[in-house]
Amino acid sequence: MSAPPSLDAARARLQELISELAVVRGRVTLASGMEADYYIDLRRVTLHHEASPLVGRVLLDLMDRNGLGDVDAVGGLTMGADPVATSIMHVAAADGRELDSFVVRKAQKSYGMSRQVEGPDVAGRRVVVVEDTSTTGGSALTAVEALTTAGAEVVAVLVIVDRNTGARERIEQTAGVPCLAAFSKDDLGL
Repeated sequence: MSAPPSLDAARARLQELISELAVVRGRVTLASGMEADYYIDLRRVTLHHEASPLVGRVLLDLMDRNGLGDVDAVGGLTMGADPVATSIMHVAAADGRELDSFVVRKAQKSYGMSRQVEGPDVAGRRVVVVEDTSTTGGSALTAVEALTTAGAEVVAVLVIVDRNTGARERIEQTAGVPCLAAFSKDDLGL
């Protein structure tokens, strides 16, 4: 097994893969209802054999550089956040770090354990909400609300790509936590 790439190399390669695999040009309607001239389909990256470990490496470093190395778990609103959180968890485990992941459902289940947050219990734990990309911040804020209700302490929101459409500001104002991005649309030349 070869050594992982340096952080600078990992970041550069991830940026290349996002540009090559995820940026789709053309008029689209986003989940927020807004229209755009491009779409960033980050599932093409977060579920890619080469890119997924890079996502974990780059976001784990972003957490560390921002004083979030002591959090207990990462996750967010299903489905965009699921592979992001899993990637971070696996990279952390490979580094010998204990970091769980979780999944936030859009609504609480009405059967079984009736949970909205799935995975290891988050009550009393410091957590980071993750997303692939954000336009309005709505998905992250839904996750923050569910996690707070479940007893977690949300300390930050992380996104792979910030579309620079006000999501960061809305999340920071509404949730009262920092919203950090690995890349901006400007980094991708959009």
